[in-house]
Amino acid sequence: MLFNSIQYLFFLPLVFILYWLVNNKSLKLQNILLLAASYYFYACWDWRFLFLLMFSTGLDYYTGLKMHDSPNIKMKKFWFWLSILVNVGFLGVFKYYNFFVESFAELLSTFGLQVNLWTLQIILPVGISFYTFHGLSYVIDIYKNRIEPERNVVDYSLFVSYFPLLVAGPIERATHLLPQIKKKRVFNSDQAIDGIHQIIWGLFKKVVIADSCAIYANEIFGDYESANSLTLFIGALYFTFQIYGDFSGYSDIALGTSKLFGIELLRNFNYPYFSRDIAEFWRRWHISLSSWFKDYLYIPLGGSQGGMAMKVRNTFIIFLVSGFWHGANWTFIVWGFLNALYFIPLLLSGKNRFNIDIVAKGKMFPTVKEFFGICVTFFLALVAWVFFRSETLSQAFVYLKRMFSFNFNGGIEYLSIERYSVELLLLVFFFLIMEWISREHEHPFFGRFKWLKIVAILFGLIAFGVYSQASDFIYFQF
Repeated sequence: MLFNSIQYLFFLPLVFILYWLVNNKSLKLQNILLLAASYYFYACWDWRFLFLLMFSTGLDYYTGLKMHDSPNIKMKKFWFWLSILVNVGFLGVFKYYNFFVESFAELLSTFGLQVNLWTLQIILPVGISFYTFHGLSYVIDIYKNRIEPERNVVDYSLFVSYFPLLVAGPIERATHLLPQIKKKRVFNSDQAIDGIHQIIWGLFKKVVIADSCAIYANEIFGDYESANSLTLFIGALYFTFQIYGDFSGYSDIALGTSKLFGIELLRNFNYPYFSRDIAEFWRRWHISLSSWFKDYLYIPLGGSQGGMAMKVRNTFIIFLVSGFWHGANWTFIVWGFLNALYFIPLLLSGKNRFNIDIVAKGKMFPTVKEFFGICVTFFLALVAWVFFRSETLSQAFVYLKRMFSFNFNGGIEYLSIERYSVELLLLVFFFLIMEWISREHEHPFFGRFKWLKIVAILFGLIAFGVYSQASDFIYFQF
């Protein structure tokens, strides 16, 4: 079920009404309703994979209890590694098995050995990377004695499968979400209205910005071998806004939806395209994943406690694993490697923690230095997104080679044949302005001109939204 579908338009109000009708009866009934709604939401994708979600949930729930109740460290380690290996095993089979098999076959072919290895014809369960990471963080926190195991199976199951975040995050922690699930919620009209505002803004990002930019990005990336440099740059630019509008739009809808139920989720994006360096960018992009890798991989590897060689090693590991998390393709690994290369100079110079606060906070315009930093960081991200979007490494390298060949003959080639021409550029510019004035808030709907901005965004949704066919969110494939 897509957030931008008619089906969800009926599903959400129905669950909302039933949820608050049972609020005065019991918290348990309220959580059972949310869990049932979450399972129905997930089953709408493919009901067969609902059993995989339930098995993963049951495994982590049971092993969490067994670890806590283990009489000795040996048994505790046994249950811990059982959960880790089964979870990672499922993720490996469904997401990475074919990648390793095909890569191994290609490696053998370089030595003149031709082999036919068995690959799996399977569908990737939607959201498996996200709910697996929910379970892993829970099990690790119990093993490290950071939290007590949850003994209420309904509450734990809801933590894992809560439908606003189930298929594309944010990646929640038990320490943040479970206390809210176990606490009685009281309807707060201000919180609900704020949630509706955030949903509207998220929908605008998705159906107006992301889906409109996708039209051009798909055309240009599909014809990259004949397009000129300016067109290829425009294609990369549109994908840069497509992936941001798509993923941050999903996150806004998820956070806004959860506010309707009195539950606050972790913020996942904080205006990353206004970052002044790549370190700041990664503190503002997919925040829940970055913090997950920091807490459960970077720090256990030694973090920043060792010498510079260890810091550099750990940085490369984090970015490479992050790239691989996104998909079983060398393009994602190179994307992660490239971002690590961007990050290393800041680490070596000790400037990776310089830009912590919001750019130009309390001011209308940034300084010249800040503006230059924003432009450079945005351009570096744009180049890296070419690898993320490309289907193969060869396509990415050819695309970049042609983009930097400075062949401008014919101007921008695609603006006259698609849904928009200048209008899309103006929409992107309008979007940037709205983002800039909102950078100290979660969404633009605040202050004296709140209703004027709401009307403008609603008009944009009606006039420029892409509704001919509800499109999947990009991060569903991860």
